[in-house]
Amino acid sequence: MEQVIRIGTRASRLALWQAEYVAQRLQNEGFGVEIVPIETAGDKILHKTISKIGGKGIFTEELEQQLHSGGIDIAVHSAKDLPSSLPNELEIIAYTEREKVHDVLVSYNKYFTLDESQKIVLGTSSTRRIAMIKHYMPKMKTVDVRGNLQTRMRKMEEGLCDALVLAYAGVNRMEYEEFIVMHLPTDTFTPAVGQGSIAVEASMRMNEDLLHKIRNAVNHEPTELRLRAERAFLRTLQGGCSIPTFALAEFTSNNELTIKGGIISLNGREIVRAEQTGSTDDPEAIGYALAYKVLEQGGEKILHDIKKQHA
Repeated sequence: MEQVIRIGTRASRLALWQAEYVAQRLQNEGFGVEIVPIETAGDKILHKTISKIGGKGIFTEELEQQLHSGGIDIAVHSAKDLPSSLPNELEIIAYTEREKVHDVLVSYNKYFTLDESQKIVLGTSSTRRIAMIKHYMPKMKTVDVRGNLQTRMRKMEEGLCDALVLAYAGVNRMEYEEFIVMHLPTDTFTPAVGQGSIAVEASMRMNEDLLHKIRNAVNHEPTELRLRAERAFLRTLQGGCSIPTFALAEFTSNNELTIKGGIISLNGREIVRAEQTGSTDDPEAIGYALAYKVLEQGGEKILHDIKKQHA
């Protein structure tokens, strides 16, 4: 009799796509699967910006409660939605191979351009993207757009904004690529930690043999190394949805890891960037080193000011 893995996920089309992606890999290894949709606080509270909802884990907490209670065996998340620190007794056991990591502008107007003579409104709910737009596109206006990808596309169609700022990965997975009007470069619009990968979370009480079988079915080791460095950076800065941090780790030609990242003030005026290279033997050490560089070069003041504004 095949073993059935219960997969917890948010209920949006994109989240279900991610859960089905993981489910297919488990099925390929002989597991049965059951997908369990779970509504999170981030899905329910759409009238507030993410930064004003407060707390950590607004897209993960309800799934993690089910992991603790045994209602599900694993939880599948967008890696960028995971808080910098996980609750006690939970761990990430796998990362899927990373999609392209960059942000894009999406519009129903195929002739859309960032014409500074026009009153252009960009839709996003991300504090990182809002701050970067203020820094690199100071004449552009932004409006908060919450909801799943299909809801955001509908709101844009209804005239709330001229274009949406989104992760390429989600746009591609939902087959909206035809509406991409601009690819944003990662050297300026550096992505959120984990963007483009799917993370699998489980209880530390999981049977070790089962854990290894799930890892072998799902985990992509090069992606895991990159994300371990990025998440170490995020953890040191105690970054969350309300803190506009960014980082991207990539392999060098010498098969080392280089991570570039930083923090930007909410008004977009101050930005601190740094980079760190090191051995893949200890990716967390590279992330920690980058974080301390960023803090020493002015990031600590930006972080203090942001926390004071949210107090």
